[in-house]
Amino acid sequence: MTWRIEFEDKALKELTNLNPATQRRIVRYLRERIASADNPRLLGTPLKGQLAEYWRYRVGNYRILCNIHDAALTVLVIRVAHRGKVYR
Repeated sequence: MTWRIEFEDKALKELTNLNPATQRRIVRYLRERIASADNPRLLGTPLKGQLAEYWRYRVGNYRILCNIHDAALTVLVIRVAHRGKVYR
């Protein structure tokens, strides 16, 4: 099963502001691990509280916040940021 990875405008801007090596690492993770997974929830962690609808993926010191749409087989990337800033 292949999942489609989509980015919100804000997440795409955050990704492009990172250094090129970090960008490649995050995009490679999304393509190779998340898009090809049978269930992307097995690789992530559900968030709690006000962000309970989102899932978090860890790539080094960076976090990727996503919303998973099962019906469309889509993982929508909401935020890409350093672990200290992503939840603000």
